[in-house]
Amino acid sequence: MPFVEIKPGIYWIGVNDHTTDLFEGLWPIDEEGVSYNSYLVKDQKIAIVDLAKSLKVDEFLSQVEELVDFSHIDYIVLNHLEPDHSGVLNVLGKLSPQATILCSSLAREMVSSFYGIRERVKVVEEGEEISLGEKSLKFFLTPMVHWPETMMTYEVDSRILFSCDAFGGYGALRGAIFDDECSDLDFYKKESLRYYVNIVAKFSPMVLKAIDKLSSLSIDSVAPSHGLIWRENPSLVIDWYRQWAEYAESGGEKAITLVYGSMYGHTEAMMDAVARGVAESGVRVEVFDVRRTNPSYILPSLWVNKGIIVGAPTYEAGLFPLVVPLLDLATRKGVKNKKALFFGSYGWSGGGRREWEKMVSPLNWEIVDSLEFKGRAYPEVLAQGRALGRSFGKVISEL
Repeated sequence: MPFVEIKPGIYWIGVNDHTTDLFEGLWPIDEEGVSYNSYLVKDQKIAIVDLAKSLKVDEFLSQVEELVDFSHIDYIVLNHLEPDHSGVLNVLGKLSPQATILCSSLAREMVSSFYGIRERVKVVEEGEEISLGEKSLKFFLTPMVHWPETMMTYEVDSRILFSCDAFGGYGALRGAIFDDECSDLDFYKKESLRYYVNIVAKFSPMVLKAIDKLSSLSIDSVAPSHGLIWRENPSLVIDWYRQWAEYAESGGEKAITLVYGSMYGHTEAMMDAVARGVAESGVRVEVFDVRRTNPSYILPSLWVNKGIIVGAPTYEAGLFPLVVPLLDLATRKGVKNKKALFFGSYGWSGGGRREWEKMVSPLNWEIVDSLEFKGRAYPEVLAQGRALGRSFGKVISEL
């Protein structure tokens, strides 16, 4: 995509990535893609805010070259040192040896450790402002959103917040780069939530602190490092992030996530019965098969919904193995304060439920009930599961 003028003298010079399969080497984006948003501020002095991943270096440099000569760049602002934000730094630095790198104090150490650059690095402090002429850049430290060195940059004249990873999401830009041009905001909301839970959720208290810190600013546009630029309704994406961050303590919405795995169909049959019971309670339920769904897509549902049901058979006196990495990620991301239910089949000895309880104990999940059954799910056992789902749905509806 060619560069786009956001406001007079301020340009989006980002790139789309349709070839990377796993974001951070973990989270699938092979279908959705992702954008690396970079911005150029052109005044008496010229600044570039955030960069791009190294695999896009040629495309990125072409964007810059269409607007300015590399020898005229005065500042390179690094809000965040993760390589998808800074990967082209060495090449850009060689083309613009006169440019000063602006970053936080912790980022200065990372510039050295990641790129071997020790000269022309200036640390900016909280609230510091640097004039470019009529425009100026003001810096706000936002540690752990989502690395300790992260900051945000605010262009005072145009009231644009370059928010780095905050308020961003997966999803390559589909022609439109602004929210008011986008005909499918639901896609970007879904991918922003998935991005939030995959990447940022562990640090939700710091997200709320950052939002509170920025609350006194007049913000006309939010320009994150990934996803849409929000100019028509910038408060929308900020409100989304606030709501999602608050779920860390509140437990989320009155809905249920049902996650299951099955070896020979017995636990799957029980899943259908339990889901039927939940539906009869009138509570919304989302169902995921861990054998076929990447945890990246399940975690957002676990984060948002107050109720969690896990269905898993016993495997070698323990929990069905494909459920284990999902629960491990839920622990790492801090999916806490839930109401929970377990069911599963076993052949000759139980054990799945015991391991499940051990895994979720650090998460402050209230275990409402459980049902383990031996062998096949006969009609009378399925009836128990249906009743269990119905009663659990009632618990969630009355929260």
